[in-house]
Amino acid sequence: MLINLSEKNSIVQHFLAQIRDKEIQKDALRFRKNLFRIAQILAYEVSKQLNYETKTVTTPLANAEVNVINNQPIVCSILRAGLIMHEGFLDFFDQSDSAFVSAYRKHSAPGEFEIVVEYMASPNLQDKTVILIDPMLATGRSMYLAYQAICKHGVPAKVIIASLIASEQGLVYINRFMPKASIITAAVDKDLNENSYIVPGLGDAGDLAYGIKM
Repeated sequence: MLINLSEKNSIVQHFLAQIRDKEIQKDALRFRKNLFRIAQILAYEVSKQLNYETKTVTTPLANAEVNVINNQPIVCSILRAGLIMHEGFLDFFDQSDSAFVSAYRKHSAPGEFEIVVEYMASPNLQDKTVILIDPMLATGRSMYLAYQAICKHGVPAKVIIASLIASEQGLVYINRFMPKASIITAAVDKDLNENSYIVPGLGDAGDLAYGIKM
C-alpha cells in the first residue's frame, strides 16, 4: 500500500515547498523544523494503520470509552538523516521504543557506490510493528538493507516505511523486495539522476540538516 500525501492539497505541500527551496534551505534551523513538522504529519497518517483496543477512562464527570493503540510500534530511523524525523514520530508515539541503523553510500567511482551498514541498536522486533524512517527513498537499496539488518533482532509482523520524498524507481524496488511493507510519503518524484539522487528532490537531507560531511 502506498499513501502519497501530495495527491491531495494540505499544509504538507506548504512545508514541502519550503524544504525544497534552495534559498530557504540555507537556513538549517528552518529546514530541520520543516522536516520535523512533516514527520509529525506522516506519524498521524501512520497511526491510522495501527491496531486499537477500547479502554475505559474516568473523567471528572463520568466514564468514557476511548480507543487506544494496543501495541506500540517500534520507531526505527536510518542515520543520520532520519534523526529529525525520528523525533517528530516520537512526539506522537511517545511510548514507543526506538531502533537505529546507519546506512550510507560508499562511492568507488562517479555514479557507482555500495550501501554500507555499520551500526545498529535495536530492541526485540519479533512480531512487532516497525516504522522504518528515511527522508529520501531514492533507489530503495538503503531501506531494504536496513530492514535486513534489523531483522537480526526479530522479524516484524508489520513494516511501515515513512519518507519525505520517494522516487518512482525506489517504490518499484521496495515493492519487489519488501512487498508486504506499507509506504507513506509526502511526495513522489519521477526521476533519479546519474548519481542516484532524487530529481527534483531537495539535495542531501543529512547535509542540509547537519552540515556537509567529509
